[in-house]
Amino acid sequence: MQDKMFDNFNEQTRQFFEPMRKLNSLMLDNMQKMSQYQMESMKRYSQMGTERMREATAINDAEGLRDFSTRQAEMLNELSAQMLEDARAMSEMSLEFKSELESLFAESGQQLADQATQARDQATEAVEKATQQVTEAAEKATQQASQAASQASSQTSSASKSTGGTAKATSSRKRT
Repeated sequence: MQDKMFDNFNEQTRQFFEPMRKLNSLMLDNMQKMSQYQMESMKRYSQMGTERMREATAINDAEGLRDFSTRQAEMLNELSAQMLEDARAMSEMSLEFKSELESLFAESGQQLADQATQARDQATEAVEKATQQVTEAAEKATQQASQAASQASSQTSSASKSTGGTAKATSSRKRT
C-alpha cells in the first residue's frame, strides 16, 4: 500500500514537472540555435571586414584605389543582402519557436484538463464507494438494531408472562 502511494506520488510529481522540463528544453534548444546562427553570422561579417582590410592594405596606386572602391560598393551590396538574409532566418527561427511554444502550452493545457478529469473521476468513484459502504453499514446497523429490538421485545413478553403467572399464583395463595 505504501509503495503504491509512493509510486503514485512520484508519478504525479513527474507529471507536474514534465511541462516545465519540456519548456526548459525547448528554450535551451532555441537559444542554442539562435546563438549558433549568430556566431556563424558574426564569423561571416568578420571575414568580410578582414578581407576588405587586406584589400585596402594592398592599394599602391590610383587604379588600385578605384578597383577597391568598386569592390567596396559590391561588398556593401553583398553585406546588405546577407544582413537581410540573416534577419529573415532569425525571424523564421523566432516564428518556429513561437509555434513550438504554442503547441507545448496547448499540450500542457490538455494534460491539465485530462488530469483534472481523472482526479474528478477518482474522487467521484471514491465518494460512490464510501457512500455504498456507509449505506451497507447503516443497513447492517439497522438490521442489528431491529434484531436486538425483536429479541428485547420477545424477552420482555416472555418475562411478563412468567411474572404474570407468578403474580397470579401469589395472589391466589394470598386469598386462601
